[in-house]
Amino acid sequence: MAGFLKRTFAAAGLAWLVWRLFGPDPVPRTVGEQRRPLRAPGRSVFVGRHEFFVRELGGPGAPPLLLIHGWNFDGEMAFHKLAPRLAERFRVIVPDLRNHGKSDRIRGRFELADVADEVAAIVRQLGIHEPIAVLGYSMGGMVAQELALRHPETVSHLLLGATAARPLGTLRPLSWLGFAFTRAVARISRAEAVWASFLALKRNGLIGIEDEAWMWDSLLARDANLYHEAAFAIWRFDSRERIGALEVPTLIVIPERDAIVRVIRQEELAALLPEADVVRLPGLGHESVLAEPDRFAAAAEGFLDAQGYHRADEEVRT
Repeated sequence: MAGFLKRTFAAAGLAWLVWRLFGPDPVPRTVGEQRRPLRAPGRSVFVGRHEFFVRELGGPGAPPLLLIHGWNFDGEMAFHKLAPRLAERFRVIVPDLRNHGKSDRIRGRFELADVADEVAAIVRQLGIHEPIAVLGYSMGGMVAQELALRHPETVSHLLLGATAARPLGTLRPLSWLGFAFTRAVARISRAEAVWASFLALKRNGLIGIEDEAWMWDSLLARDANLYHEAAFAIWRFDSRERIGALEVPTLIVIPERDAIVRVIRQEELAALLPEADVVRLPGLGHESVLAEPDRFAAAAEGFLDAQGYHRADEEVRT
């Protein structure tokens, strides 16, 4: 019996390898006319020799609000529902971080601190030289922490969603092995990881049927090695000994059913910043910016209103 199972698994593995090496890329069947959900103008800015793509929404005279996306999704994918909602009151700035979306693929190992340095340079290239509000989600929340710590002149208010000071605490060796395994598979075939993400989005109702082709193409565009370099940067990230130095008004938004960044890690971040405002989103998971963008936007707007950040926008328009 054991020999039969070994032969079966070996044959299945060989068949999969042949299929992925010589077969066509799988494409999901779509229904009806397909669209692109966020048709926001964008432009390129340069940091050194590297090009970064930035989308902007909202009135140019409104207070700036920088959105920093997380791992897996680029700025458009992560914020295509949230950004238009926030653009009703803010000048929303959505860059694609290195190795994501339309920004350059930059080879080699990096840390999230490097990404924060690039974000600070992007903001300056946009002609913004005063501190602005920054909203970071998931990995973007870790980049936002580094941005506030390394470039305090850039950040006036900090909004951290579904993130942590140390996202991977227990089972760290197992997490590292998991990233290494999925990278090895993705080097042969990207389809499996793309299908997993795509089907999870569909199953949870997070994309409309008219957006499926766009989402599939966006997921498939990821570079397997660089996508996982970001995962290892997350694995190494730890701001616990430094985060207490933050001196900007801070909001922490905790989706209470988050299965990606464990809630206990998000609560740890809140404990390290006892002066921060904390908003909990019952019933929402890590995908809260896609599942309930209005609730997330309301939390962000309420915090910034209380800080007087939005009232400056009203004065500009009047």
